Amino acid sequence: MSSHEHQDHEHHDHHDHDHPHAPPPDADGTLTYYQALELAVTSLLIEKSVFSADEMRRQIEAMDARHAGLGGRLVARAWVDQDFKARALADGSAAAREIGLEIGPLKLIVVENTPEVHNLVVCTLCSCYPRMLLGLPPDWYKSRAYRSRAVREPRAVLREFGTEIPDDIEVRVHDSTADMRYLVLPRRPAGTDGWAEERLAALATRDSMVGVALAQPT
Repeated sequence: MSSHEHQDHEHHDHHDHDHPHAPPPDADGTLTYYQALELAVTSLLIEKSVFSADEMRRQIEAMDARHAGLGGRLVARAWVDQDFKARALADGSAAAREIGLEIGPLKLIVVENTPEVHNLVVCTLCSCYPRMLLGLPPDWYKSRAYRSRAVREPRAVLREFGTEIPDDIEVRVHDSTADMRYLVLPRRPAGTDGWAEERLAALATRDSMVGVALAQPT
């Protein structure tokens, strides 16, 4: 890494590594050990009234409803409200809750792209990701190649995403942890003065909030 590139490393726990793939044939196979264990534990927790089947269903529905548009709401508000942006940069978790975004107990750190600094988010040990604001992580974010190369050669990785960062702009790489997530606040695209927040939110894509892309006008 050049002197312009920086990274934040923390030890953290291992997380799930779901890998979307083509649907399997319509045939029920034998449950794996872990699938059987999951069913047994779930049944036991429901039987012991730790939670109900309906509560579990609602939680699954809430997780399925997460998408990058939620993070886009936070970005759009920061673009139009400088006081809110200052609060988001000081305490991302509190700022998210301020506009009704539930992020649970995790610490959210918002990092701002500026004319001098471009931020890139990675999880070097697994796939820690701000799912509560962006939905499920893409496969490339979980891949070993991205997790290692984003730290070693971030500019090369960015170029592969079609994002060229000039040499006079510092690239900072942020390593997510089990209890801490990063969200990039992209630079607001030129020519969007006077746009409504809803329209601006659509410009804050998942990739721009991870840092592999820039927010672009549509």
